[in-house]
Amino acid sequence: MTRIASYVSGGQAFYGAVAEGGMIALSPAFHQWPTLREVIEAGALYDLAVAARDKPVSHPDGSFDYTIPIPVPEKIICVGVNFPDRNAEYRDGQDAPPNPSLFIRFPRSFTGHGQPLIRPPETPQLDYEGEIAVVIGKLGRRISEDAAHDHIAAVTLCNEGTLRDWVRHAKFNVTQGKNWDRSGAMGPYLVPFTAAAQLDDIRLTTTVNGELRQDDRTSRMIFPIRRQIAYISTFTTLVPGDIIVTGTPTGAGARFDPPRFLQPGDEIVVEAEGIGQLVNTVADE
Repeated sequence: MTRIASYVSGGQAFYGAVAEGGMIALSPAFHQWPTLREVIEAGALYDLAVAARDKPVSHPDGSFDYTIPIPVPEKIICVGVNFPDRNAEYRDGQDAPPNPSLFIRFPRSFTGHGQPLIRPPETPQLDYEGEIAVVIGKLGRRISEDAAHDHIAAVTLCNEGTLRDWVRHAKFNVTQGKNWDRSGAMGPYLVPFTAAAQLDDIRLTTTVNGELRQDDRTSRMIFPIRRQIAYISTFTTLVPGDIIVTGTPTGAGARFDPPRFLQPGDEIVVEAEGIGQLVNTVADE
């Protein structure tokens, strides 16, 4: 299946197909779609896959940097506490709540595959959260669970980096701990969504410096992705290019005793079956 990425080379933004040895630039041939957001709005991921056939690599490995796949989505909505073991952590073993916990992230809070997560000088408590993200491909409001998959264009990966002490600065929100510039990552690329098996029961893991920290399966989500789309679209219209970050398993650094926050030079790998690997290091601002 053709993987489609956004990237920069020589100060210029491109999108293209991931190939062995580098990238096949496609954006120069599709001026009507400036970014992958417009490609998705046009339902044209398949057109890009066709255009990439038998094309040579235009940007060899080492000549480009990945950026987040959708550069300016209208919305990035994240689902919190969505695996049973995490629910136990937060609610002292009580039953799961009836509806998902949600928060918003800004595009500027993410960087691309291969780039460092940035630890700010205000706090050392930068933490990782490996997640699967879905990209909406079709506008919808009050979408039924049965129809939810019809509204997904593609899937990708997310490291939903979090500044732990800043999520507790106020009584009832986590916004300020979730939106530091380049504190998280998304990518490396989009995998077109064509079948339920791509999401319904796949393994999701996170390693830090080769040590397995998070390991679970999407089939164990408290709120499955179909339910997330139905619930979110009840109160807001989902539009092409919107991203839903679907929840992280237990095992984040804050839950160790003592906590194991990220340090400069660490390497974090988020991996999911059928999607790939999102790899980032850590650097101080």
